Amino acid sequence: MHIPQGNTTALALEPFEPSLESALRPSPDYDVSRWLYVPNTYSEYRYVLGTRGKRPLICVGINPSTAAPDALDPTLQSVERVAKSNGYDSFLMFNVYAQRATRPDDMERVCNPALHAENRKAFRYLLSLSPAPAVWAAWGNIIEKRDYLTACMRDFAADGQAVGARWFTAGPLLKSGHPHHPLYLRRDTPLLPFDIAAYLASRK
Repeated sequence: MHIPQGNTTALALEPFEPSLESALRPSPDYDVSRWLYVPNTYSEYRYVLGTRGKRPLICVGINPSTAAPDALDPTLQSVERVAKSNGYDSFLMFNVYAQRATRPDDMERVCNPALHAENRKAFRYLLSLSPAPAVWAAWGNIIEKRDYLTACMRDFAADGQAVGARWFTAGPLLKSGHPHHPLYLRRDTPLLPFDIAAYLASRK
C-alpha cells in the first residue's frame, strides 16, 4: 500500500528533465538498458515506468501505486501482457496524475499545477520516442474520482494531437463510456481505435 504522506505542494519536486537525465545513467538498483523509471528512486510521485524498445505502447492510467523496476504490480503485469499480445515490444506506463496512491480515493483533492506541468513534460517525452505514437487509454471509471483529472487529460490529448498520436482502448468501452482499466483483462484483449476528442467532448 502507498498512502500519500501529504499534499505534493509540500514537496520539493524534482523536475522531469533532470529526473530523466538521472534515469538514463546506470543504476545499482536495476538494469537501465531494460527499464525507464523516472524518477529513478521511489518517491511520492512517479512520472514514468516502463520497458525500453523500438515499438513502445504508451499506457495512460490515473495515478501510480507501488510499482518499480523488477517489481511490477498486477496492473502493470497486465499492461505488459496486453502490449506484447498486440505486437508491441515494450510498454511505457504513464498516468494522468503523478502522485502515488494505492487507493485513488487517497489522491489529493486539488491538482498541484507544478506536478501536472512536469508530468506533461514526461508525456511529451514519451510521445517523442516514436514516429507514430500509440497511446492506450486505460483509466476506467477512476477518472471520476477527482474533477481535475479530466482537465489534465485534455492537456495530454492536445499534446498527442500535436504529434499525430493514435489512441486505443483494450476491448470495448465500459457502460459509463470510459475505457477499461488494465487489471483483469485477458492477455489477448485486442486494442481498438479510440476517439479521444469525442470522448472528452462528452465529458463536460
